[in-house]
Amino acid sequence: MRVEVVLALPEVQRCIALDLPEGATVADAIAAAGLDSSGDDDDHVGIWNRRVTRSTVLREADRVEIYRPLVADPKQARRVRAERNPVGVQAKRRISRS
Repeated sequence: MRVEVVLALPEVQRCIALDLPEGATVADAIAAAGLDSSGDDDDHVGIWNRRVTRSTVLREADRVEIYRPLVADPKQARRVRAERNPVGVQAKRRISRS
């Protein structure tokens, strides 16, 4: 069965096509590609943009994606942006009272 293993880093992207036997798992594909850097961390792998565990059995034409950790917490980043650029009713009240 033919699958792809993909890893995207800021400076380089790797896309490795593999022929694996039926019944191969995500962990098997990552090991065969030589990209296993995070051990048994199930939080950072997926198939076609859906998170899966490393024990998930692959199907023909699956694309295994290895995700890198987030640089910033998305919720905190949104709060910071909202404080910098207030919009809406609360912002209008603050502006009119000033």
